[in-house]
Amino acid sequence: MSLHSIFLEELERDALTELVNIGVSRAASSLRKMVGEQVLLSVPSVEVVTREGATALIKEREAGELVAVRQDFEGVFSGRALLIFPEANSMALVHAVTGGALSTQDAAEMENEALAETGNVVLNSCLATMANMLQRPLTMSLPEVMRGDGSTLFDLSDKNAEGGVVLFLYINFAINDRDIRGYIAMLMDLPSLQALRTLISDFIERVAGDVG
Repeated sequence: MSLHSIFLEELERDALTELVNIGVSRAASSLRKMVGEQVLLSVPSVEVVTREGATALIKEREAGELVAVRQDFEGVFSGRALLIFPEANSMALVHAVTGGALSTQDAAEMENEALAETGNVVLNSCLATMANMLQRPLTMSLPEVMRGDGSTLFDLSDKNAEGGVVLFLYINFAINDRDIRGYIAMLMDLPSLQALRTLISDFIERVAGDVG
C-alpha cells in the first residue's frame, strides 16, 4: 500500500497541490518585484513520503551537494519547511536574483544572503497562503541556509526520524529564462499531517459549498 493511500486521498492531494500552486504564484509575484525580472514558479506534483523516501527521491535526481533554506513553522500543524536547490544551481539563482551584475567573488559572498531572502519569500508565501486558505494562523522562524546531502537535510539522525513524513513538492523555477529547478519539502510528524488533512477536508467542503 502506498503512502498516498494511507495519508492523502486523491482529492486531498489535488486540493493541496492547488493551495501550494496559489502560494508559489504569489511567491513568484513577490520575487518579480524584488528582482525586476520575469519569474515563473509552479508545482507540478506533490508526493507524500517518509524521510528516507524523500532522501531517496533527491538522491535519484541530484548527484551533487544540496543547498537548502530552512524555516520552522508552528500552528495547528507544525514542522520544518525546506527550499532545496542543487548546489550547482544556487549560484545561477544568486546571479538571477542580483541581476547578474556582481563579480563571481561578490556573488559568492552574497550567496547565503540571496538564498535566505529567496527562501524566505517562497516559503513564507507558500505557508502563509496555505494558512490563510485553511483559515488557521502559522508562525515562521527566520530563514537559515543549510548545506549537505538529503540525509543531512531530512535529519535522519533524529530519534523521531521514523515517525515523520515529508510533503515533497517539485518546483519548476525560472528567472528571466534561467531554468533553476528545485524542491520544497515540508517535514511533519503524523499528528501534524492528520491536522493538515482535517483542514484540507474542511477546505474542500467549503469550496464545494460555494460552488453548490
